[in-house]
Amino acid sequence: MMTISDQVYIQPEPLGVVLVIGAWNYPWAVTIGPLIGAIAAGNAAVIKPSEVSSHTSKVMEDLLPLYLDKELYPVVTGGVTETQELLKQRFDHIFYTGNGTVAKIIMEAAAKHLTPTTLELGGKSPCYIDKNCDLSVACRRIAWGKYSNCGQTCIAPDYILCDPSMQDRVIEEIKKNIKEFYTEDPKKCLDYGRIINQRHFKRLMALLEGSTIAVGGENEESECYIGPTVLRDVKPDAKVMQEEIFGPLLPILTVSSADEAIKFINQREKPLALYIFSSDNKLIKRLIAETSSGGVLANDCLMHFSVTSLPFGGVGNSGMGHYHGKYGFDNLSHLRGCLIKQLKMEGVNNICWVCPYFTQHWVVFNPEIIYQLKTLNLKIHPLKPF
Repeated sequence: MMTISDQVYIQPEPLGVVLVIGAWNYPWAVTIGPLIGAIAAGNAAVIKPSEVSSHTSKVMEDLLPLYLDKELYPVVTGGVTETQELLKQRFDHIFYTGNGTVAKIIMEAAAKHLTPTTLELGGKSPCYIDKNCDLSVACRRIAWGKYSNCGQTCIAPDYILCDPSMQDRVIEEIKKNIKEFYTEDPKKCLDYGRIINQRHFKRLMALLEGSTIAVGGENEESECYIGPTVLRDVKPDAKVMQEEIFGPLLPILTVSSADEAIKFINQREKPLALYIFSSDNKLIKRLIAETSSGGVLANDCLMHFSVTSLPFGGVGNSGMGHYHGKYGFDNLSHLRGCLIKQLKMEGVNNICWVCPYFTQHWVVFNPEIIYQLKTLNLKIHPLKPF
């Protein structure tokens, strides 16, 4: 009521200069996407594509200046040294997509200037398969989501949770879909990718130690090739369960109930995505209510990334901040709250000049209206002169 005749609104303002540090796995989507949000919000931006995807980085360096003002949107290429130099500068926002280790370095650098950050990270995104679902459809969608881009997707299903009685059929269904998607020999299939480099190849091969391979496992270091792989009877303390996989290895862990699945998920860091396959809508809503993750997708994989009406981002160790659509605009804007009052109706203002004093007591700044407030049965504590 105090502002009923006033103008109350939000004025979005550009933050200034945004540093966008992209990732190598989907270099266009996770570099240009944040850049679009920065431009839409009226910011200038420095674009730092990942040096790991070196060819894409070179294309960005060559093409972006042809379409964007190179003074307002310069592209900086290079590796660790160049990124470290950039982080010494003062930016108005830093938008980083990548892993948690580098994210901590970026936050430390940003803290020196009190620069806000958006961190799009990852984590071990669980995939719970309920008994009450079409298992053929579920496994087809899981296989597509897991092995697209050779598993190098921040929201790829990291591991499966299912009842022990379902494990054999899950393996067979996924095996069938691997064959359908990538033929009998995925190594020769043009639609199946490779691991980005030998360092990541060796990291993934080390994660296989101590696990039982049910499907796949073929590999060739010289080509950075690891075939679509399914691991069975995986234990929670297995090496493959200690870090985000980010590759074509799919562990299956068995749980006896949804309760056990929820407990398992909640005992670990909050993931970037949670996947639920079930025909029971109440169960889906229960898992959403009793767990935490950056996003949730029921009965499919990856597709929530494409819905621009949803915010995309992590929580806890899977990131902070969000973007896509208007959420990216808001994230890279200062939402300035504005109130414009009129120099009128001073009598109403006098009545409103009341503030809390103690519990159920009020200090009234205008003694002339104490009597009026007493008629409202408020306990009045008149302001005493100093």
